[in-house]
Amino acid sequence: MDQPERADEQPGSRYGRIHRLLGILTLIRSGRATTPAELAAVCGVSERTIFRDLKEIEGAGFRVSFHDGRYQLSGDRFLPPVQLGTDEAMALAVLCGQIAGQEQIPFTAPAWRGLAKLLASLPAAMREEVAAATDTVCVRTAASVPADGFAPIYEQVRRALAERRTLACKYDSLNPDTDNAEEFDFDPYALFFSVRAWYAVGFHHGRGAVRTLKINRFTSVRPTHRAYTLPPGFSLDEHLGNAWRMMRGEPDYRVAIRFDAEFAETIADTLWHRTQETENLPDGGIIFRCTVSGLDEIVWWVLSMGRHCEVLEPAELRERVREETAAALALYGGYGVADAGRPAP
Repeated sequence: MDQPERADEQPGSRYGRIHRLLGILTLIRSGRATTPAELAAVCGVSERTIFRDLKEIEGAGFRVSFHDGRYQLSGDRFLPPVQLGTDEAMALAVLCGQIAGQEQIPFTAPAWRGLAKLLASLPAAMREEVAAATDTVCVRTAASVPADGFAPIYEQVRRALAERRTLACKYDSLNPDTDNAEEFDFDPYALFFSVRAWYAVGFHHGRGAVRTLKINRFTSVRPTHRAYTLPPGFSLDEHLGNAWRMMRGEPDYRVAIRFDAEFAETIADTLWHRTQETENLPDGGIIFRCTVSGLDEIVWWVLSMGRHCEVLEPAELRERVREETAAALALYGGYGVADAGRPAP
């Protein structure tokens, strides 16, 4: 149990002294607690301690006034202004301006509005330097799912995460065996953006397991009054494990892919997966290796490389690439595997 810092402080105080002083400033400024009794109750100390804390706060230069039985902060001073260097301001301007400001990643516009407030506090000369520098830097992400129509769903999931409230949902699954009209309870554990879309990871009560669901496929989301708790030690990184992108499968496969000299440098210079290793070959090519959980995602990456790569292992991935390649060839009037040895039409 915490020991009281002064004789009149209540044992078990939830705030250390410095934490409490900052908390009092925040409570008064927000209006959530402004009377001596309210501040004492929230901070877990006596009103006498609150009076002494307020004197200490005033001694630090904050103007605290008492009017109509409530405390108020006078003037604009709260915390020292943020001091940004030119390089810091430029990095924020590029990321927030070009990614959030243009909503290359949906639902990030508030970051741009926050940056605008920070930039407004910079000296005029620095603002001009940052503006000139950012005009010469461009960031373009992969095209993503448009935010149109899904902002309310994103916001409901975000609020449920913050409040730890279960959602009643309907979801447009691509699985033909799934009843998309069926409502299910969902406890969101995390929101994350990967490559092109936002996803919610959480416990799907209908499936009895943790699932990764795409935000734009929710057809309805309704908050409930039921609370939930995160599993102890839950980590998004651990949940995703060695997934190629965001869908973790079973089991783990050790993958080896040979790339020709034309694509070798591009593959070797890019971090495609956290477990990747590369081996240089005498002909200028490379062998790319990684350990991946499931094959459903990596198979499409391999296919995107076309004739410049060959799967060496595992045999399951090699067979899936062969089948997809044969099916694609058949669409263009070529020979599929089933047509081998048949005469051309």
